[in-house]
Amino acid sequence: MTNTTPRPSFLAAALLAWYPRHHRDLPWRHTRDPYAIWLSEVILQQTRVAQGLPYYNTFLAAYPTVQELAAAPEAEVLRYWQGLGYYSRARNMHHTAQQVVREFGGKFPSTYAGLLQLRGVGPYTAAAIASFAFDEAVAVLDGNVYRVLARIFGLHSDIAAPSSRKEFQALADQHIPASTPADFNQAIMEFGAIQCTPLKPDCLFCPLQSQCWAFQHGQVALLPVKSKAKASRTRYFHYFVLRHGEQTYLRERREKDIWQGLYDFAMTETTVAELPPAELVRHLDALGARLDTSQAAEPSAAYRHVLSHQKLEARFHPMTLAQPLPASTLRDLGLRAYSADEIEALPKPKLIANYCSQNI
Repeated sequence: MTNTTPRPSFLAAALLAWYPRHHRDLPWRHTRDPYAIWLSEVILQQTRVAQGLPYYNTFLAAYPTVQELAAAPEAEVLRYWQGLGYYSRARNMHHTAQQVVREFGGKFPSTYAGLLQLRGVGPYTAAAIASFAFDEAVAVLDGNVYRVLARIFGLHSDIAAPSSRKEFQALADQHIPASTPADFNQAIMEFGAIQCTPLKPDCLFCPLQSQCWAFQHGQVALLPVKSKAKASRTRYFHYFVLRHGEQTYLRERREKDIWQGLYDFAMTETTVAELPPAELVRHLDALGARLDTSQAAEPSAAYRHVLSHQKLEARFHPMTLAQPLPASTLRDLGLRAYSADEIEALPKPKLIANYCSQNI
């Protein structure tokens, strides 16, 4: 009887032969559980594997099922997420877990189209879950895949342009084998991560060297084409670290800005690095803060923190209060006094966590 299974393309054949010998042993590659796969994909967005791995293990230990994640308080989820950045991912992840429980009976949709109905699940994540958990032949498209395809096939479309996605997606879908979609998707992403890297790719020992357009034309360093993002702006934060007795005042960030749902100190933002003494006094007066001048302390050196679209420079002004802050200040600014142990348990931006670990 004739075998009617289509032969894999040259790309699929090379990647499927390369992958078993070279891939990294990662825990999410040993499961077909869509919840665990989804969790790994959310954590690894904008995050290196080495950094994301302990968070994956922590989240699975704390919340072994989607039902347990859905039932957790948001503040607890954010605390476990602390240090990973891009905190909207954690909030969306929590909301998605609740949606899976509420609308899908605690079971993830089993198709690419169904997965796209979930909050925060875009084409890449849906393709990853659909192929890894349910063997649906839909190709993943992340930065690694863009790079491999651009170099192998000599594509010069700007991968930062939304219009390029359709071109790359069609090409990837053309090469994914219907019989082994999960292996192909894992292989092409891993190939981009450790072989066809952004800088200094290992072209000498590349199994696709003879078919690689970029290598044959001396353009490996030029592909993929990606337009530069806008220059990031610098913001200057001045934090008032107000202590009374053994307690320190913090507040939950509610405004639609970075770190929504996380905790920091009362603060003001300026357009320059320094806060003039007169401005500091004015802010303290507005807070109704009566200081214990016998315990004055110098402002901290600048703490610098880089986000994807902005740079932060923060200075902390530690102050001891002679009496608690007025109730009107607590109400208007959302401040509350916390002990050191309570502060440790609060979800905080990495910038604040670093300061607290050294000073609170």
